[in-house]
Amino acid sequence: MKNPAGLHAFSERLRYLRKQQGYSQQKLADIANVEQSTIRRIERVQLAPTLDLLISLSRALGLEVRDLVDDPAITHSDGAL
Repeated sequence: MKNPAGLHAFSERLRYLRKQQGYSQQKLADIANVEQSTIRRIERVQLAPTLDLLISLSRALGLEVRDLVDDPAITHSDGAL
């Protein structure tokens, strides 16, 4: 895992955005067409999402991908961006 701090921040942001929409993990999974266990594993920092998964999640939440991952801890924690 290259950037565990960034992955942790992303998992918290996903959980926050999911709850803000009033979605359970299962509801988000259904809308994004993924397994509920995928959402659970991301939120538990056990799975790093692929680009395809980020796109599916952002669409399910009605966001652009950049809005889903736009958090300084995610985008700037490794100093590369």
